[in-house]
Amino acid sequence: MSPDYRIDLRFHPPPEDLRRYFTTFYSAEIDPGSNGTLRDSLHPEWGGMRFFTPVGPDSWTDGGQRLEGALFVTQGPSSHPIHFSMPRTRMWGIGFLPLGWAKFIQLPAAEFANQICNGFTHPECEPFRPLATNLFDPDGDEQLELARIIAFFREFKSREPVDEKRILAIHTALVDPQLATVQELVDRVAASQRTVERISHKHFGFSPKLLLRRQRFMRSLAQFMVDPSLKWIGAMDSHYHDQAQFVRDFREFMGLSPREYSSQPHPVLERFTQERNRVAGAAVQTLDRPSGVGDPAA
Repeated sequence: MSPDYRIDLRFHPPPEDLRRYFTTFYSAEIDPGSNGTLRDSLHPEWGGMRFFTPVGPDSWTDGGQRLEGALFVTQGPSSHPIHFSMPRTRMWGIGFLPLGWAKFIQLPAAEFANQICNGFTHPECEPFRPLATNLFDPDGDEQLELARIIAFFREFKSREPVDEKRILAIHTALVDPQLATVQELVDRVAASQRTVERISHKHFGFSPKLLLRRQRFMRSLAQFMVDPSLKWIGAMDSHYHDQAQFVRDFREFMGLSPREYSSQPHPVLERFTQERNRVAGAAVQTLDRPSGVGDPAA
């Protein structure tokens, strides 16, 4: 990795009327320096969209999907890493909370889980192409670009989620670090387990059991990325029975061991998680409350 790389990053909270639907809007200018590209991997998160100019990254999944230089990238909720090689570029990112996915995206989240696509070619992304085409200002006016994002979603002809109350109840329960079991989740939502399973797959992308395991893992990973001095043993969530269980989860969610992960450079994600934690109150999307504001208890 080149020592002269530069990442200028700014997080923008959605306005009050959109806050229930989005995590954050963020902009970044990335200069990889003399190396030409920065390579890193996204950790598991909710679905989102990313827009680039004048060139896009190469992105790929462990499942074999690959996008080369796409200027409009859409991803579903993830439980595995998404790898990328980032050139010199400007970008905007939009993170959907589960309620936002239910409102703006027609495709059930489970059908897009762990998937990436070129937004200019995937049929489900067609309604968002006007934003991708017109987002970037020739003079780089970031406030104008942010205003375009906000105006686009305010004017977007979307449906109101049928399961809104239960989506919010599931999400509220998931971000509670005290919640440990599926039965506790079902009790909090006050619905049948079958209903919770259905809503979880449709709007969150995964089963309740996997979502709880992902939350436990992401609390641990976020702690480490915010404060690496804790070491893995200090960052490990209290719901883990032992270190072996944590290592198994790490391999499932990131595809490598904690030691292998910490031995690799993470120039983009380290910058993003540190700044996101400072500005938004949560280092990663999955720790955001349904209001879109970081959960200080996490």
